[in-house]
Amino acid sequence: MGSAAATLLRSAAVLALLATSATTAAAQHWNNGMATFYGGRDGSGTMGGACGYDNLYNQGYGVLNAALSQVLFNDGASCGQCYTIKCDTSKSAWCKPGYSVTVTATNLCPPNYAITTNGGGWCNPPRPHFDMSQPAWEQIGIYRAGIVPVLYQRVPCTRQGGVRFTISGFNYYQLVLITNVAGSGSIRSMSVKGASTGWIAMTRNWGALWQCSSALVGEPLSFAVTSTGGQTLYMNDIAPAWWTFGMTFVSNNQFTY
Repeated sequence: MGSAAATLLRSAAVLALLATSATTAAAQHWNNGMATFYGGRDGSGTMGGACGYDNLYNQGYGVLNAALSQVLFNDGASCGQCYTIKCDTSKSAWCKPGYSVTVTATNLCPPNYAITTNGGGWCNPPRPHFDMSQPAWEQIGIYRAGIVPVLYQRVPCTRQGGVRFTISGFNYYQLVLITNVAGSGSIRSMSVKGASTGWIAMTRNWGALWQCSSALVGEPLSFAVTSTGGQTLYMNDIAPAWWTFGMTFVSNNQFTY
């Protein structure tokens, strides 16, 4: 092998090693936050919430969930995202060392400006805070503590089956709840198309609910959805022409990032 070729191979190897190291470092980065819990021992009190998911079991999320403080919730843009959380043993004796839990963001923990940030207003800006379901919280913290310091990082979501669409509204207004989203877990943008229309941009109504004002009743519906990770999926004719308000349709498509 010539010296030039050998040099090129060595350079490529170094670049690959640097890229791998950077990726590993990013994956291992942990942020500081705090965590409390709510919703009861069975997590039933966490159903519904500011993302619009209603029954979290039916929507594919289960009981391992959390309400995010305002700074993390991002006006609903974080709905569906996944976070791995562990108790910070360097700051508290109320931790369960060696344990972590991955939760889905399904609700908002609203600020309480009548209480100071460190005196009970745990979700006041700029505090990153997770109000976790009790079953999730007890995987990392001791019940009697009530609140613990945590380390957290956003991680890819894993879901069973395809992306789901629940359609509500009325004749000239469609409100679509998108659930069971893997990869990024959250949605950046969304469009809908009927048999007689082009792509119609939808806007976020609140949480994971997207809306448009169009007469689409009686037409099969297709959706183009872009995740916050930048992946776009075109899901054609997900809802047949006979769809009615209140129905849920499951696609064969799923996000990977």
